[in-house]
Amino acid sequence: MAAIGSIRKHSTLLVIIIGVALAAFVLGDFAKGSGGSRNINVGEVEGEEITIMDFNSEAEQNINAQMQQQQKDRLTSSEIFTIKEQTWNDIVHRIIMDNEYAEIGLSVTPDELFDLIQGADPHPLIKQYFSNPETKVYDRDLVIRYLQNMETLPEESKQQWFKFEKYIKNDRIRSKFNTLMSKGYYIPKDIAKLAYAEKNDNAEINYAAVKYGSVNDSIFSPTDADYNKYYNDNKERYKQKATRDIEYVIYDIVPSAKDVQSTKKEIDQIAFELKETVDVVRFIKVNSDKPYDSSWFAQGKLPVQIDSVMFNNKVGYVSKPYNLNGAFHVARLMQVGMRPDSMKASHILIAYAGAYNAQEGVTRIKIQAKELADSLLAVLNKKPSKMFVLAKEFSNDPSVAQNNGDLGWFADGQMVPAFNEAVYKTKKGKFTLADTPFGYHIIEVTGKKELEEKVKVAMVELEIYASDATYQSTYAKASKIATECDDEEEFNTAVTDARLNKRTMPAISEMGNYIAGLNNPRQLVRWAFNQDVEVGDVSSVFDLEDMFVVAILTGKKDEGYPPMDEVKDRIKPYVYKELKGEYIADKMKAFNGDFAKIKAGMDDVTEKEVKTITYDSRNLPGFSTENIVIGSIFGMSKGAVSQPLIGNAGVFVVKVINITSAKDTDDYSKLIASKENGFKQVIDRDSPYNALKESLDVVDNRIDFY
Repeated sequence: MAAIGSIRKHSTLLVIIIGVALAAFVLGDFAKGSGGSRNINVGEVEGEEITIMDFNSEAEQNINAQMQQQQKDRLTSSEIFTIKEQTWNDIVHRIIMDNEYAEIGLSVTPDELFDLIQGADPHPLIKQYFSNPETKVYDRDLVIRYLQNMETLPEESKQQWFKFEKYIKNDRIRSKFNTLMSKGYYIPKDIAKLAYAEKNDNAEINYAAVKYGSVNDSIFSPTDADYNKYYNDNKERYKQKATRDIEYVIYDIVPSAKDVQSTKKEIDQIAFELKETVDVVRFIKVNSDKPYDSSWFAQGKLPVQIDSVMFNNKVGYVSKPYNLNGAFHVARLMQVGMRPDSMKASHILIAYAGAYNAQEGVTRIKIQAKELADSLLAVLNKKPSKMFVLAKEFSNDPSVAQNNGDLGWFADGQMVPAFNEAVYKTKKGKFTLADTPFGYHIIEVTGKKELEEKVKVAMVELEIYASDATYQSTYAKASKIATECDDEEEFNTAVTDARLNKRTMPAISEMGNYIAGLNNPRQLVRWAFNQDVEVGDVSSVFDLEDMFVVAILTGKKDEGYPPMDEVKDRIKPYVYKELKGEYIADKMKAFNGDFAKIKAGMDDVTEKEVKTITYDSRNLPGFSTENIVIGSIFGMSKGAVSQPLIGNAGVFVVKVINITSAKDTDDYSKLIASKENGFKQVIDRDSPYNALKESLDVVDNRIDFY
């Protein structure tokens, strides 16, 4: 409502801003010259173009589905961005995997799809949604009858079925692919023997170690060659995504005293009309920034400004307007009644695709959910004792695993209205059915507390907006710093002089959607990544929902390998560690593996006896991860002493006291099964897709569009 109010109150200034933006858009295209062209593709995967039209069409479908599921008229900019992000990921995933399926010859034939839906052993979801609620046995006739009546169903139900069918088809081909990958993983017996030895062979050792921290940095002077060597050897660690650093100031658009007075006059007029109106609910819808609330309130639950008067007046009474939390309010008493303080019920939730909070696995359509709910209600009316059993079997409420569908006591009005009223109107011990945004509920009323007086109140809320004059005044202040500052020094001076709070946001990614304190910051992010914007450039004024923002670009990192100078400070500790490793190892060599001489000739030596260590061990006792040291131990024989080993946290000399081989076994089945199961889990986590995506050239132009 705030955004709508801003448009309503600031149309003049918006026309100016939009006009300037449109001119810049047209001139920008003109400046490209006749040889230039605008990109119409949001991306490209394996040579397949993703046009902005196709992307927007799919994103719009997903946005509409989300609004329907959440029972909302509109979504926030953040919610819309998240849906677009998921849409992009879905499209890329679909293209990559469809190409992979085609390349290896995987498909789901029409006959196979027929069997998955109408066959003797169909897809598990078909079995789940077309089972007899009493016998719990899959009934193929239910599927046949449903499909025969398809033409009589509403268009929305038909589309839900097509999505359901598509899900089954996609699930089958994905299952085929994962099975093919998993079954291709084979462990020969000799490899199993090696893995068995790695887990069970045991070494007993002594080691002497000198930690890097015991050697002072001051005795080393790393050269450029040292830095370059480390960087080139470890370059992949420092590969980076493109990022930008900004600093910015916020100008909040705050209503003035004049604006408050203007809204007060408006609410006074609304209060007068609220007394006279016949259709109160429609009046609230037209005049209030918040929708009509049909809840019943006990005394003490309403705002203090109206709580007492609503319980001491007749129906139709209208309160005096009052100011609370940045908005004016006025209320009319609608009904007075005696209602329970709290009620108790159990339920079975039958969700359907598109219902609010429906889990991903729920693909039944609404008409199927209604048929199942009616069947369960009929069963319970005959056999009430089956409530908990049926709840565990059929309910889509995640809490059913803990409570068997028993919701316990809840306050009147705590549940969604349709559920709440169904419980209120039904006698204790009886069953009823309620249709809510979550799905269909089969409800058993199990308790009601004593009645008390409650009221239903219609409330108008009118947010106090900044006026056009306030809006323009704030914009002028922001515009001053945006137009008069040409570099970082001038920007910082202006911020200091105006006593503004400068904020910093480092490492913004190209498709990032978070900047502290800002709503919908995408236009600012797009500015920061504009190829013509350089470090030190100051932005124009951004209008970001009840605030203006001006920013300066303070840092710029492009995708790829950064110059060594940029990461020099980050790699410095590792360069010193390498130099220390060589230095300590050279000193240790002179003692030829004699622990006593090492302790006598070097400072801060750690000596330790380790009774049990395996090749599979993650850590070396006394230290953390030391893979080089552990690996070297199992390449040595009993009684051998190693040369100095340059490890992760220090340099080690190891003496092997004993190596005990694991007792032979002829049965490696458990080990092989464990390895194969681990590989299957990797496949099921979509690792093949991630590997394919990493190897392919995915062109992402989304920042050009949103």
